[in-house]
Amino acid sequence: MKGKIFVTSTGYDPEKGKDVKDPYLGPKPSLGACRPDIRRQLEKGDQIFVVSGKVQSVDQFVIGGFEIESKITAIQAYDRFPEQRLRVGENGQVTGNVIIDARGKQHKLDHHEKNTFDKRIENYVVGCNPIALITPEEITEGRRRTLEILRDVFDIKGNSIRELLGRNRNMSESQVLKLRAHLEDVKKMARPCSPAELLRRVTNAARLAT
Repeated sequence: MKGKIFVTSTGYDPEKGKDVKDPYLGPKPSLGACRPDIRRQLEKGDQIFVVSGKVQSVDQFVIGGFEIESKITAIQAYDRFPEQRLRVGENGQVTGNVIIDARGKQHKLDHHEKNTFDKRIENYVVGCNPIALITPEEITEGRRRTLEILRDVFDIKGNSIRELLGRNRNMSESQVLKLRAHLEDVKKMARPCSPAELLRRVTNAARLAT
């Protein structure tokens, strides 16, 4: 098992920017419009993680990730996941990650270059076992801790997402498992807790910071 972590496009942040529609990190996660290179390289059992894009004066954070269950074509995804077909949502933003229309052609809402279409309709990734920072409390904690988490996962120094990841980074099995454990801890940290649990969290945070 291996993994990939990538930074989504500038301006995309689930709380402070545009909606992150791909990957979708809901109950049946998927990646179907962006990063055809990553979708091609990874296989069943591998894992994908995404970091929010740059938004002015906002800390980026690891939004979440999932395990790959299978890979299908965009045509198959159109039939299996109608809720992921491209459309304009109630907030006026484009949502969904199935980039074809009913005829199997490039959807008019797909903003990518036409010459990339044939590559991008292959390897629609269907996922399982998602983990995501969703609530305001989880996102706040995630923003606060993401840099220290990534330093620990990759055992490198860096003061920004760019220094730590560039646009994307390969992950070993141990790094995947460590990142998932960190995200689970962030979710726990965001919940109300007893004084004893609060002391444990503070101790763990201090250990990571050293």
